[in-house]
Amino acid sequence: MTKSSEISVFDPAIVGPAVRSSFAKLDPRVQFRNPVMFVVEIVAILTTLIFLRDLAFGGSRLGFSFQVILWLWFTLLFANFAEAVAEGRGKAQADALRRTRTETDAKLLAVDGSTYELVPATSLKVGDIVVVEIGDIIPSDGEVIEGIASVNEAAITGESAPVIRESGGDRSAVTGGTQVLSDQIKVRITAAAGSTFLDRMISLVEGAQRQKTPNEIALNILLAGMTLIFVLAVVTIPSFAHYAGGTIPIVALVALFVTLIPTTIGALLSAIGIAGMDRLVRFNVLAMSGRAVEAAGDVDTLLLDKTGTITLGNRQATEFLPLSGVSERDLADAAQLSSLADETPEGRSIVVLAKEKYGIRGREMGELHAHFVPFTAQTRMSGVDLDGSTIRKGAVDAMLADASIAGKHRSDGQAARELRQVAEGVAKSGGTPLAVARDGRLLGVVHLKDIVKGGIRERFAALRQMGIRTVMITGDNPMTAAAIAAEAGVDDFLAQATPENKLELIRAEQAKGKLVAMCGDGTNDAPALAQADVGVAMNTGTVAAREAGNMVDLDSDPTKLIEVVEIGKQLLMTRGSLTTFSIANDVAKYFAIIPAMFVAFYPQLQALNIMRLSSPESAILSAIIFNALVIIALIPLALKGVKYRAVGAAALLRRNLLIYGLGGMIVPFLGIKAIDLVITAVGLA
Repeated sequence: MTKSSEISVFDPAIVGPAVRSSFAKLDPRVQFRNPVMFVVEIVAILTTLIFLRDLAFGGSRLGFSFQVILWLWFTLLFANFAEAVAEGRGKAQADALRRTRTETDAKLLAVDGSTYELVPATSLKVGDIVVVEIGDIIPSDGEVIEGIASVNEAAITGESAPVIRESGGDRSAVTGGTQVLSDQIKVRITAAAGSTFLDRMISLVEGAQRQKTPNEIALNILLAGMTLIFVLAVVTIPSFAHYAGGTIPIVALVALFVTLIPTTIGALLSAIGIAGMDRLVRFNVLAMSGRAVEAAGDVDTLLLDKTGTITLGNRQATEFLPLSGVSERDLADAAQLSSLADETPEGRSIVVLAKEKYGIRGREMGELHAHFVPFTAQTRMSGVDLDGSTIRKGAVDAMLADASIAGKHRSDGQAARELRQVAEGVAKSGGTPLAVARDGRLLGVVHLKDIVKGGIRERFAALRQMGIRTVMITGDNPMTAAAIAAEAGVDDFLAQATPENKLELIRAEQAKGKLVAMCGDGTNDAPALAQADVGVAMNTGTVAAREAGNMVDLDSDPTKLIEVVEIGKQLLMTRGSLTTFSIANDVAKYFAIIPAMFVAFYPQLQALNIMRLSSPESAILSAIIFNALVIIALIPLALKGVKYRAVGAAALLRRNLLIYGLGGMIVPFLGIKAIDLVITAVGLA
């Protein structure tokens, strides 16, 4: 599921700093953020002080006490190591990003706009306008206000293919640290030094701004509550021992307490959260908060743009459909002439189709004194004027509303009616009809077809199995939208969508208690991105879109929204699986320690020693050692995450109980018994 190569959990470049960080994190001010491990540190300090007192004044069973205390500190260090390794992988990513920053000069445009002066990039202010030429590094985040250029964003995205950045559209945002490969652009600076997009990426990747998610906070509260319960339970044990006519060493009580509280999940909880954000970063998606990652895992409704997400993005001309009395070749000839200067994928496909079907090659427009009419949002038509002839192509309703065409067919509407019938048939099949007219006479329709991406239907079926409703958003008419929605297998669609329609749909879903995810790249998407629970902004998009979303896709791939949901699900599945395992393995530790502590007072408890551990001391020591080692054993799973499966909540619960619940009880029985055999053989107990 990840895009880039994964950094090894035990990479030497990460392990060394992580070991050092493990000791630094013993600072109580750091441990206080993790209630379970903070309590473990308190009892480790207290038992260490008691041991030192006994060592000075001649206490008993010092060897046993020393081993228990040593493994208490190991438990803390292993928990710190898990978090430090997770942070280390993020810092490795941050170092790679930091290397992309270059101390460079910026060409600050003078007030008159005709000259520029070289200034340090760090001195730029919001609103400054800079000139960036071929080979120049873009000095800071900004928006292109003039020109168009090819930009190498490999330093940010890892992709070597250049991208186009231009003024006045949804591809106007540029990122500091990227390089202009062609042409020249003028950029208005939108971020001051130290607060650029790259600076924020580095800070977020390093984990400096990671906030605990709501579920993580709730789980921490639950773990703290369970810890408090076991504090009260353990405190009462000496009274029972006294009633039975004996005493229990404090170090044994501490060992019991530490093995009873949920130290395993308490030790790994932070690492799981950090790793979730790290998986997104390695997939070239930057999450602005852990809350966004977690929300992705709880998404109920997924809004997806049709173009580029569900379909390939470029509609292709597939056939010419002439009206009565018009030959298909004449229609193809007129459509090609009107498209020779049309650089859109649709226009180029019309030229190619006419050439392939009828051998019609491009003409020398200069000799024909051709004047091309570009497409505009107002007319929704384009075409060419040549040698006194006028050729137009465009949306059916726009063409029929055109004065010259309407006048031509005012007396006889047969051609207009036939055109509507042909266009309706194209729309019902999921295509887009493009009407063509010459000198006001309707010739027919070009069928433009949206190509639905291979395998997308199966992916939507998997999302449906997870309980996620998919909604396709498109500007197409309802008939076209319905046909494509049926072919793609989405649950619903929103046709002729406007920014207001998107916002209304998101709010309606949220009013039902649903969590909504969507992606967008334009300024008109910003309100919906801000309203959505998970808003994935494209890196190629406008500054407004990137600021509104709580995630940024550095590759600008709208289909990645599906992977974002999967990564969020994987985070929740990992946390749930390890929580189940942690609670389940406590059961085995009960059977190890409780009989060992009380068998001297109540011999009948020997029946509970089903592992047949060698001695009470061996049982306690084996349990405390296993308690520490299991943390290290689970670090790779916490960082990598459990394998993602597209299953519902009920099936997931059954799987967790079967694998991590049952496994969480069996593994400790085997592990504690194996440790007991080893420490008994070497004479440690």
